[in-house]
Amino acid sequence: MNANIKTVSFLGISTIEIDVQIQMLNGLPAFTIVGLPDKTVAESRERIRACLYSMGIALPSKRITVNLAPADVQKEGSHYDLPIALALLTAMGVVQQEDVDNAVAVGELALNGALAKVPGVLPAAIWAKSQNKILICPEEQAQEAVWAGENQILAPAHLLSLINHFKGTQILPRIVAKNSEYTVKPSHIGCFSDIKGQMTAKRAMEIAAAGNHNVLMLGPPGVGKSLLASKIPSIMPPITSEEALEVTMIHSLAGMISDVGLVTERPYRAPHHSASLVALVGGGVNAKPGEISLAHRGVLFLDELPEFSRTALESLRQPLETGNITIARANNHVTYPARIQLVAAMNPCRCGYLGNTEKECNLAPKCGKDYLRKISGPLLDRIDIFVDVPDVKISDFIQSQENIEKSEAIRTRVIAAREIQLDRYKNLQLSTNAEANGHELEHYLTDGAKEVLYKCIDRAKISARGYYRVVKLARTLADLAKSDVVDREQVMEALSHRRIA
Repeated sequence: MNANIKTVSFLGISTIEIDVQIQMLNGLPAFTIVGLPDKTVAESRERIRACLYSMGIALPSKRITVNLAPADVQKEGSHYDLPIALALLTAMGVVQQEDVDNAVAVGELALNGALAKVPGVLPAAIWAKSQNKILICPEEQAQEAVWAGENQILAPAHLLSLINHFKGTQILPRIVAKNSEYTVKPSHIGCFSDIKGQMTAKRAMEIAAAGNHNVLMLGPPGVGKSLLASKIPSIMPPITSEEALEVTMIHSLAGMISDVGLVTERPYRAPHHSASLVALVGGGVNAKPGEISLAHRGVLFLDELPEFSRTALESLRQPLETGNITIARANNHVTYPARIQLVAAMNPCRCGYLGNTEKECNLAPKCGKDYLRKISGPLLDRIDIFVDVPDVKISDFIQSQENIEKSEAIRTRVIAAREIQLDRYKNLQLSTNAEANGHELEHYLTDGAKEVLYKCIDRAKISARGYYRVVKLARTLADLAKSDVVDREQVMEALSHRRIA
């Protein structure tokens, strides 16, 4: 007796069709799974055996071979449990082959037959829709799957419910997406009015959010660097439906989807400085996405930047340029998107009080140079905005909060600037100035702006990358000012945010 059903294997945010083939032959009883399975896949035979036993279904006394084709693709994960069980039930005559011919199944089986959550349901749903197939997934992940589109989805809570559905004794309900808005929740993120003083830093954050530029804040402890970073999502434009789908696919592969099913806010990731290289860029045995991919279309905040391992920091150089990260392993070669806004913070030196004669250590100023030297020049060259965050004055504490600009006002200006950029790059499939090629923006520079820029570039010996980053930053400043051209004032402000020495 033979039977088969389709499932998928995940490589990054792409999927590969896997054909689960079951063959039953007379001979000594055995249950074998072939086709490069890992330990988790091989253990599925015991989960399936216990699951069927709990429902009163006994396996036939035959030699059962499960082939996961193509055999040269490494199989990993527990999402093969459900398709193997369905193929087995089809070979036993419990389920008809025509019921599963046009279906794609993913799901882990509990020992009592319940279906448990698995990573990657959204990519599987998108693939199933593209192939005009029915998706079978756990009930818990129905809201995740439905965002792929109006394809047919079966989301049972138990394997027995699925069998009864095929037999016509029980009808599984139609899955409908819950209402969800692409908005930022101010109560969750907070407001820029919570920050006392730091007007220069706030201006820098507005510019960064408007053009998706990378930022590095330098200042002593306790002046509000981490607070500034945490409020950036409150001034960023709402995530679009296309961006939400991209982000959700990545989070789906990482198994981090909420009950709503769709990521409706721009990601904000703030890993601890003890995070490893794999945690930051992704990898491991199964090449899972790391923090830089989980922050796609959002903010990656690295506090205490020099305290991160040098290897981990250097791994950010390529994705900051290309907007994606390629993880190459012996058994996997996966590319994840990583279009992020990098926001970093650091103290001026190890003690944190360089420049404060009353608090700085006796190694100043050498300690400050040594501390900054822990960050390589090529990485610093990819930072668009360097901003000093000084101590907060007592006058800032007594300032009325009503007189402090709120996030809503800043966010309105940021959205207006982003809309200008979207219109400019609509034919290039780009969304911000940070993604554009700098040489394509040079023609916006006025003669006066070019004169100032060329003089400063020549004197400060700024690299070619730095030159184009200044051009892109100046273009963002012009967008905030709603100017069609980039004048000398925008170039001078952009240069003031550049690290010259």
